Amino acid sequence: MYVAVKGGERAIDNAHAWLAEERRGDPDVAELSLGQIREQLALAVNRVMAEGSLYDPDLAALAIKQSRGDLIEAIFLIRAYRTTLPRIGHSTPVDTGKMACDRRVSATFKDAPGGQVLGPTFDYTHRLLDFALAAEGLVPDAPQGEPDQTPMPRITEFLNRDGLIQPETTSDTVPPDMTRQPMEYPASRALRLQSLARGDEGFVLGMAYSTQRGYGRNHPFVGELRIGTCSVEMEIPELGFAVDIGEITLTECETVNQFTGSKTEPAQFTRGYGLVFGQTERKAISMALVDRALRWEELGEDNLGAPAQDEEFVLAHADNIQATGFLEHIKLPHYVDFQSELELVRKLRAEVQMTTKEAAE
Repeated sequence: MYVAVKGGERAIDNAHAWLAEERRGDPDVAELSLGQIREQLALAVNRVMAEGSLYDPDLAALAIKQSRGDLIEAIFLIRAYRTTLPRIGHSTPVDTGKMACDRRVSATFKDAPGGQVLGPTFDYTHRLLDFALAAEGLVPDAPQGEPDQTPMPRITEFLNRDGLIQPETTSDTVPPDMTRQPMEYPASRALRLQSLARGDEGFVLGMAYSTQRGYGRNHPFVGELRIGTCSVEMEIPELGFAVDIGEITLTECETVNQFTGSKTEPAQFTRGYGLVFGQTERKAISMALVDRALRWEELGEDNLGAPAQDEEFVLAHADNIQATGFLEHIKLPHYVDFQSELELVRKLRAEVQMTTKEAAE
């Protein structure tokens, strides 16, 4: 507690009231409903769920409304709420191979089994302002897409048949949960992926971009990017089998990376992986690139000294809530600290002036 601000409760209450007024905005303008935010700002909702580590579109919409659209503040609210929830069990691993895809594309094979499903994407738009959207109440006359229920084999399976891509290793070991245990270095790949999944999208994107510009050995192809719904199942001890408890939307990305081989591995392709809540493809691709960059040691590669290859640097700075807290705390009162430093600077200046004066005499 800062003694210097003791007794400032009235000012704080007034600041809260002013914030509520600013949040509401012009009362002549209709108030945003949670349904509007959830349905029409879905990508913002998806980001808040992903980085908040809680899949609940309604709560994410509420957090966005409460934070006035500040997504990092909304993520903070979701994480804080998440800590109050009891954990009653664990789901079984989600099978993304059975995903009902809204979107599924590959940059490596044109005629992939199951086809290219473009889905709802900005990729093919012209990035021109659509002033028709300013006409409130105008409903676009567009066909509604349905998830593709056709089984879609993974693109990397075709490379795997010929031994051209490094196989993924599997383990029955329960991975650590970074929301309940502190991060430890060196981190396992499972722990790194957890950290990247809830890391700040901008930071992970910047790290991924750096690998493409030469700061880390990384020449990726998007082997497959898929977005769709997956069933979530949970083992019920009394029943002795798993039951379906709902569906969630996920974005999954597997990258295929060039690899010339090493002392321990033959020439082959390697993988990067990303899995994120909601339609969050920029984050999933970025995550896959950074995942691949961090695998340099297990693949027997040389460390080029690139930031994206430094596990501790990446994982210790990816979390936007930790970064925000450390950054924004400096605007809180530091009167005592500053006064002590001010006195020190004055003392040092006085000593220099005295020394200079004596030397002149």
